[in-house]
Order: sequence, then structure tokens, then C-alpha cells
Amino acid sequence: MNNLTKQKVLFLCTDNSSRSQMAEVLLRHKANDIFDVYSAGTTPAPIDLRAIKALNQFGINSKNLVSKNVSEFSGINFDYVISLCDKTNTECRNYPNTKQQFSWDFPDPKSRQGNQPFSATLNELNSRLSMFLLVEDKSFSHVVDESDKKSLIEFDPLTFYKCLTDDIRLKTLMLTHYHGELCVCELMAALDEDSQPKVSRNLAVLKKANILADRKHGQWVFYRIRPDLPLWAKLVIAQTTENNTQLISAELQRLNEMNNRPNKTNFCK
Repeated sequence: MNNLTKQKVLFLCTDNSSRSQMAEVLLRHKANDIFDVYSAGTTPAPIDLRAIKALNQFGINSKNLVSKNVSEFSGINFDYVISLCDKTNTECRNYPNTKQQFSWDFPDPKSRQGNQPFSATLNELNSRLSMFLLVEDKSFSHVVDESDKKSLIEFDPLTFYKCLTDDIRLKTLMLTHYHGELCVCELMAALDEDSQPKVSRNLAVLKKANILADRKHGQWVFYRIRPDLPLWAKLVIAQTTENNTQLISAELQRLNEMNNRPNKTNFCK
């Protein structure tokens, strides 16, 4: 899509340090061919490193983020201006030179209670932006190319959720999310399973569902969450793991006590 036809979106928050930065990066990740995306704050502060960590955890490019004052965008016409907190909505209720203005109120992850508040906020922003695209993209002549269609067809949400209903497969995904990657022997030790074929069959199911990827290193085959797994699915696995660690506490302990664990050198290869 030609840059001249792109729609301009501005996310606003008080300090432009977390929520608006994550929203900017997420929308650019999802629809860079449709939107030029910006973010700013009414009283900008340094970007919170925990927001960057939450983005990086799910393989989203968070490079070159800079906190900006909303005054830097004075005189620019925007198709959408979206405030992410009540204070900014009050201060910028009638933002000039904008076609549509939305007010989305998300709790500040810096003061939010519970486990992994930045990941939780990222998850909520991702869901809201998916809904935004579903509704607003109808106004644009956006054509998904064949490779994108193929990717969408190959990942089936129903199959994904069915995989989570099995004890071995669910714990395999939780353990893999926690450790980054694991091989069959490590999973056997963690799950206290004597049958390698049983564990391997479940790994094959997860691989066929395009949830896990594998790589061979020497005599070992290591499994990890697919880097190109849809963000919402990554977040389901992450939130399940981070809020239910007691479910795999015994498995983690057995894995820590395992002798002669394989060497995971060259993880990224």
C-alpha cells in the first residue's frame, strides 16, 4: 500500500512510557501496511524497561522507541487519536485535526496488581487492537496476500485449544514457555514419564498444530514455542504458565534435579 494512502493513528497516555508505547508497537506489528502509527504523552517520562521486556518476550520488535510530548504532533492531521487513560482523555478530549477519537481506559501496569502486569496489559491491548482492526479495516482496500492466507489457515484456534485439554501437552507448553526449549528426555524427566513414545506422540501433535517448532543439535532434538505463533496464542500460554506455576512446580523440581541434561549451545540456530 502506498504511504500516501496510509491512515495515521496516534496513541496518547500521560507519560508515554508503557501503555501507549506497547499499543504503538502492537498496531505497527499487526498492520504496518495500513497505518502509520505514533504515540505521545502529555507529560512524557522515560520508557519503562518492563514494557520493552514484555514486547520482546513475544518476539515483537521494540527497537528505537522514544518517549515524545504530544506537542510534537501539533498541526498534523490524524485519522484516529486513541487515549489510553482517563487523565489523557480529559486533557485531550477534543484533539484537533482528527477524524475519529476513541477513549480506551487501561490500568497503568506500573501500579497494577497481580502477576506479570505488563504482559497482562499487553494481552488486553492486543485484544482491543484486534477488535479495532476487525471493525475499522472494513473501510480500507486491504488485501491479504496468499502467504498470509496460508499462514492463517494453517493455525486453527479450535485445534490450539483442544491441545490444551491434555495434561501432558498443556504441561509441555508451560514448561517450554518457562525454559525456552526442552528435549524429549528433559520432558520425560519433568513429567515423570517412562514412555518416550508417549511423550513423542504428544510433541508430534503440538508440532502438527503449528504450536511447537523443533531444531536438531547433535544427537538431540529440542522443542520450543514457534516464534511465528500468533501473539494471542503466545499470550494464552504465557498467562496460563505465569498464573498457574503451582501446576508445574513438581515438574520444574524434577527437571532441576535431572542429571546429564543435554547441552543447549547455539540456541538460536
